[in-house]
Amino acid sequence: MAEQTSSSITIDAPPADVMAVIADFESYPAWAKGVKEAEVTAPGTGDRAEQVYFALDVSPIKDEYTLAYDWDGDREVTWTLVEGNMLRMLDGAYTLVDQGDGTTEVTYRLALDVSIPLIGMLKRKGEKILIDTALKGLKKRVESL
Repeated sequence: MAEQTSSSITIDAPPADVMAVIADFESYPAWAKGVKEAEVTAPGTGDRAEQVYFALDVSPIKDEYTLAYDWDGDREVTWTLVEGNMLRMLDGAYTLVDQGDGTTEVTYRLALDVSIPLIGMLKRKGEKILIDTALKGLKKRVESL
């Protein structure tokens, strides 16, 4: 993975519950800020999609793109950009660690590149905002179920 940004959060649920929410792409518009549409375009095995199309509108990024996913049980999911309009790269991962007390530490790593020029510092700041927003949304969604 290229230069990336990461952040972690503790969620009051076991890893399987957290991963179930991550894998439920059709529900993303209800909780993932900026995701206007999410559609599985290549089902994988079970409830784990291989490819997903997204329509995203998070200023300054408005794009439609498809991601390919690789799942490692309830421990980790990684993704890479298959195609996008504005995005040239979107590599990321959710890593889940069972804390042994009914909670899960979730680390989100993200590296992105866009077709418009952005200063590296602004790109990292954008990644940090996306990550923090996604982690807070994930925590709220999982803990409300």
